[in-house]
Amino acid sequence: MKNKVAVKDLQFGMYVFELDRPWTETPFMFQGFALRTEQQFDVLKKYCEFVYVDQERSDRVLKPRLAPVAAEPRPVGPLPGTRRIAHVERVEVEKELVPAQQARTESEAKVSDVFDTVKAGGALDARTIRTAVAKMTESIMRNPDALMLFSALKQRGGYFLDRAMNCSIYMITFTRFLGMEQTDIERAGVVGMSQDIGMLELPEAVLQKPGPLAPEEITLVRTHVLRGTERMLASGMSPDVAEIASQHHEREDGSGYARGLRGPEMAVIGACAGIVDTFGAMTTKRPYADAISPSNVLGIMHKWKDKTFNSWLVEEFIRCIGVFPVGSVVELNSGEVGIVISQNTVRRLQPRVLVVRDSDGNPVHPHKLLDLSKSPKATTEEVYRIRRTLEYGRSGVSAQDLFL
Repeated sequence: MKNKVAVKDLQFGMYVFELDRPWTETPFMFQGFALRTEQQFDVLKKYCEFVYVDQERSDRVLKPRLAPVAAEPRPVGPLPGTRRIAHVERVEVEKELVPAQQARTESEAKVSDVFDTVKAGGALDARTIRTAVAKMTESIMRNPDALMLFSALKQRGGYFLDRAMNCSIYMITFTRFLGMEQTDIERAGVVGMSQDIGMLELPEAVLQKPGPLAPEEITLVRTHVLRGTERMLASGMSPDVAEIASQHHEREDGSGYARGLRGPEMAVIGACAGIVDTFGAMTTKRPYADAISPSNVLGIMHKWKDKTFNSWLVEEFIRCIGVFPVGSVVELNSGEVGIVISQNTVRRLQPRVLVVRDSDGNPVHPHKLLDLSKSPKATTEEVYRIRRTLEYGRSGVSAQDLFL
């Protein structure tokens, strides 16, 4: 049962599923929430006169708003090493598209050779990894959206190569957003590129298994952390990078592996690696699971904060890439399909979208660019807004369509 309730009459425990205005006009990051804190109430008072409450999803025993309630855990950040430098975009995304494509293409070719050598039993070439990461870092420091866009749209290569490249790009972008120094940003990129290197030693039959893994197979897969650490140390890679990379499956509450570290015992970059690794895995089609749309993955990860991931870092990661990350395929309220090509740093729910298909699914040429923060009109009475996101790759548009 759904009721219209004045904001002043709300009680803790009520589930707010709709506002008296679009969600995109408020600071709320996700649509629908149970009222738990005074902070939520203060935001509602500022932006809304009334809301709609779903009684079936509300707590059975509602508490008066002034009664003592258990507050949500507060973010613990900023964390050490963050907020040192306010990095700014040096060029517009359109100007960085070609350099970003070159950086990704050249770096991927080098890393592919390195991975082939490792898979054949050869040594890990740490110098080539660092060179590839430095090349991509240069582009991301100028403008992070361009490389992320190209990576989201490019034709898929090998699974582990794509995962390594994308993890590295997200690690560079995330730590840049966190205001780390460039040496730490490049270190984070090397971590992202190398953290799953131990997977290359595991049997293909296990890695490509379409169903659930047996207990002994799970144990085998988890050895990739130690295998990767040994590979990195043997290559001459710095011990601190190998140590940080080994933390990408550790969890805030100590439930991860390989050592069961808790939040304070992990390096900040190691905690970032766990977030990026999870986001990348869930948005990619795997042998045992379909890909999930980026915004849905962010919603899932938001629910895992404090337990699985550091709360402040999860919030910052969502702020960094936006609820609709660059490269996301989105369906607009007009029925048209578009690609998010850049973020709006002030209004993260209203990015710039390139419309590539009309409401009937036909290609749009030339592509239509919409800056949703400027409230462009879909009809005479309704502005454009994003209705939902689709999985990566659902637009039918390749990187070449945009970059050539």
